[in-house]
Amino acid sequence: MPEMKNAEQTKNSLATFLVSRIAALRVRNNLSQRELSLRIGKESSYINRLEQSKFLPSVDTLYDIAEVCNSSLEEIFCRNFEHYAADRELLTLLGCLSKEKKEALIRFLQAK
Repeated sequence: MPEMKNAEQTKNSLATFLVSRIAALRVRNNLSQRELSLRIGKESSYINRLEQSKFLPSVDTLYDIAEVCNSSLEEIFCRNFEHYAADRELLTLLGCLSKEKKEALIRFLQAK
């Protein structure tokens, strides 16, 4: 049954992906597993068990984790996770520029 095997592989890949992203966000915010667990309103061992891939979190729990970690679901699921914060900051800064300054920046970057 190749479909069942592929579904199981997809589930395992998703679990590994989510666990690594949650752990990275937790570490980036200097939070222990226990502290993050408690700050999202879960029992103290919740994140530890999650990071051991014992289960997948609900969407609501992912929202809570993102909020506590000053992040978003978009960042959690972003392919270019390592650069997401810098990209978001650049977009915020670009939004403050006038049209003329944006065009000048584009010309500058294209010249490189």
